[in-house]
Amino acid sequence: MRAVVIGTGRMGRSVQAALDARGHTVAAMVGSHENAGGAALVPARLTGVDVALEFTTPGTAPANVARLLAAGVPVVCGTTGWEDQIPSLEALARARMGALLIAANFSVGVHVMLHAARTMAAAFRSRPEFEGLIIETHHRLKRDAPSGTGLAIQRAAREAGGKDLPVTSIRAGAVPGTHELRYEGPFESLSLEHVARDRSVFGTGAVLAAEWLVGRTGVFTFEDVLFGKRA
Repeated sequence: MRAVVIGTGRMGRSVQAALDARGHTVAAMVGSHENAGGAALVPARLTGVDVALEFTTPGTAPANVARLLAAGVPVVCGTTGWEDQIPSLEALARARMGALLIAANFSVGVHVMLHAARTMAAAFRSRPEFEGLIIETHHRLKRDAPSGTGLAIQRAAREAGGKDLPVTSIRAGAVPGTHELRYEGPFESLSLEHVARDRSVFGTGAVLAAEWLVGRTGVFTFEDVLFGKRA
């Protein structure tokens, strides 16, 4: 598989390492210094590329994804903080018969956690004495708060429990990512926690998603890769 990585920050480098480890070819690493407004993502630069993995910033991701889809390149995007613009890019992918997979988190454990969050929220739906909350902690340089994963847990709980749970965001140190879903009752607590020990878990997951996406058309999530597309 020949891949281009858009973004040369921590996640971009993690994706590059995972591609190398799994025997794929990194056709190009595209950094922000050459890619204002997606200017570097031209068809000539993308010839022979099987998939693009996009990990940049909320301000640059929409233009990057649009350029890649216009060039007919399948896109795996892990940039968070631009959720309001995702529907228009999904519509573009469908209109062009392209392939787009967007996920806030590429950890297998996090997506198992999302399944469990729905089960917990459904169980507590008729128990008003329990209050739910979400706490997410990331390194001090993370730009968006709440995190995309924190919002995904909130959304999963809302789908099953019928209400939004508050999200508390902590930015400190070099934490790759910790997410906790907690329910507090008058005499007991129940919590579900995921701790990422190393950023490589996200890079490896993104490459797994890219391997799965090549040859498909449509709009997908990482849960589709792991568990099949939900109805």
